Amino acid sequence: MLIFTVDAGEMIESIEHQANSAGITQAAIVSLIGGVDEFTVSTMPADDPTKDIVSTYRLPGEMHGSGEIRDGKVHVHATFAIQGDRAVAGHVHAATIGAWFARAYVLPVGGS
Repeated sequence: MLIFTVDAGEMIESIEHQANSAGITQAAIVSLIGGVDEFTVSTMPADDPTKDIVSTYRLPGEMHGSGEIRDGKVHVHATFAIQGDRAVAGHVHAATIGAWFARAYVLPVGGS
């Protein structure tokens, strides 16, 4: 198991860069945890699961999630706890780390 830490910057890009540097192209992201300054997620509209509704939240969130690295690309689904005891979940397109950190616990699979 590898641990990729993001202390600042864009989380998805950083995890992809760290995986590439480690020679990892196929892996399970068994746990993702941390705090983000802002994030962008997508969900599917009820009437068409082939489309995406992309939403950006410019507020901090406590994050947990999981996903995979496939052909060198990070694919993560996460839940973000935000002010007001609410949660926002979906496919993560971007997340900015600044005040806190993110850690991805990565288990390489296949010939990685």
